[in-house]
Amino acid sequence: MENSEKELDILIRARYPLIFVTTYEEERFISCLDRLSKQQNKQLFVWSVTAGMRKHGEERIDEATRDPLAALNYVARQTGSIIFALQDFHPYLSDPAVIRKLRDLSKNLKSTYETMVLVSPVLSVPVELEKDVAIVDFQLPDRKIITGLLDSIVKAVSSRKAINIDLPDDVKEKLVDAALGLTYNEAENTFARAIVTDNALTVKDIERVLAEKKQIIRKSGILDYFHTEEKIDNVGGLNNLKCWLEKRALAFTQKAKDFGLPEPKGIMLVGVQGCGKSLTAKAVSNLWQIPLLRFDVGRVFSGIVGSSEENMRKAIKTAESIAPVILWIDEIEKSLSGVQSSSFSDAGTSARVFGTFITWLQEKTKPVFVIATANNISMLPPELLRKGRFDEIFFIDLPSEDERAEIFRIHLEKRKRKPENFDIPSLSKASVNFSGAEIEQAVISALFDSFVENRELSTQDILKSIRTGIPLAMTMSDNINSLRQWAETRTVPATVRPENAESRSRKLEF
Repeated sequence: MENSEKELDILIRARYPLIFVTTYEEERFISCLDRLSKQQNKQLFVWSVTAGMRKHGEERIDEATRDPLAALNYVARQTGSIIFALQDFHPYLSDPAVIRKLRDLSKNLKSTYETMVLVSPVLSVPVELEKDVAIVDFQLPDRKIITGLLDSIVKAVSSRKAINIDLPDDVKEKLVDAALGLTYNEAENTFARAIVTDNALTVKDIERVLAEKKQIIRKSGILDYFHTEEKIDNVGGLNNLKCWLEKRALAFTQKAKDFGLPEPKGIMLVGVQGCGKSLTAKAVSNLWQIPLLRFDVGRVFSGIVGSSEENMRKAIKTAESIAPVILWIDEIEKSLSGVQSSSFSDAGTSARVFGTFITWLQEKTKPVFVIATANNISMLPPELLRKGRFDEIFFIDLPSEDERAEIFRIHLEKRKRKPENFDIPSLSKASVNFSGAEIEQAVISALFDSFVENRELSTQDILKSIRTGIPLAMTMSDNINSLRQWAETRTVPATVRPENAESRSRKLEF
């Protein structure tokens, strides 16, 4: 029995008179209610505005009870052990007569064995009923249900010779993970579509299932599904951070759970602008083969009182519904900069939204890996940096000489040039204090120069571009030094430099 089904079972047996269930899966929920009613020796009646009130399983239409108030009067007249499921009832909760009748029923049904369940995809509870109604979120299908669905589909088509089913255990697990967050019908349709497309069900279909998730994210309006081709090899340097991420590449698998490993919570990447924080976030999605969602906290806030908090809860719920997933919050300090003065500037809205977010960071149980990036740590609320919010806080400094050489190689290969045709050591030495983004721009600028002059790119073109560029480290040296001092005792270096390791080793005299 699923958690939401258990909760519903307890509420009905505890004789809660009025329950509001939010779900898009009306059919699966009614099947759940049918099971519970049989277990508790109760009858199940279902109402809709098109068919009226009728016993579950009957096809007749009761015209007399199609009106919502007439349906509630019907409930009031019944006796016995009955569960009433009222489908899509939320539009009628703005009618004062309906609200009054529900309040009367909630009092009267306490002394009976009857329960009313309002089923809707939208949570809409009028203030008059807030203290009378119990709210249940009917969960989307879990891994066990999706696995059972996939097995039944495979069994149904495996006898056909024209269809190629190639699902080793690891691929099957990833396919099921990709479908988590879809409704039962959406998952069934997506698996069927994947088979019909190429008469096969293989590792290639993981991407097709993820594309279905993209539609869900687009509908939310707060999160962006970020499709990326970036690979971890496109990130120059950052050996310590890369090692940490690669060790956790299998952290969301069943094998890791069976071994006793907890799912990682997330990381914060603090550092100099243009040194690869956002690029790393994009590359992790490819490395771990799980979706990347970009969370723009600014979209959470709106002019309607109370909607900002609801938008934050909606964003969290959407991310959790398609987990495992990476939630990327870029330049988080800009989104949360108003928290400290929230009580004066916006009546505490920012503080409440922030409180909801950090509580979720600490307590979340779903596999949502959060990657937050920040440039200006002075704007970050101290509560965000407390232990337990993130697994680690990594500091990304300006690249070393070896890292700059690696970055030059990456960007030259991206522009279809062979790195061995260039003097990489000279370029690396000449670009002291350049960030990764500034190195990329130096290569692009040199490409423009050579293109205009109708000749091939050379080392001298890039050196010229480097000499004419002024790195951010020179114009903002005070800020960068301050950031380094802060990070020295509060963060883990994203790069472990050989010279640092040598300086910590024991010195011996001979």
